[in-house]
Amino acid sequence: MSSEVIYNRIAMLRAERGISRRQLAEALGVHYQTVGYLERGEYSPSLHLALRICEYFEVPVEVVFSTSPFPRIGS
Repeated sequence: MSSEVIYNRIAMLRAERGISRRQLAEALGVHYQTVGYLERGEYSPSLHLALRICEYFEVPVEVVFSTSPFPRIGS
């Protein structure tokens, strides 16, 4: 596994919108377990998949992905 960790807010965005992993996976054309791997940081998406995730949530890339950990909400 690469040491280049990509942090993401996929789980938070899904929760805010009430979308299941399965629903997101179907919309993106990936296996629902892939969404879990992405959320846990066990798998970094291709650029293509990352951009599709951002398009799905209608937010800029930097809202979803970062090379450093996101600050905790409320901190």
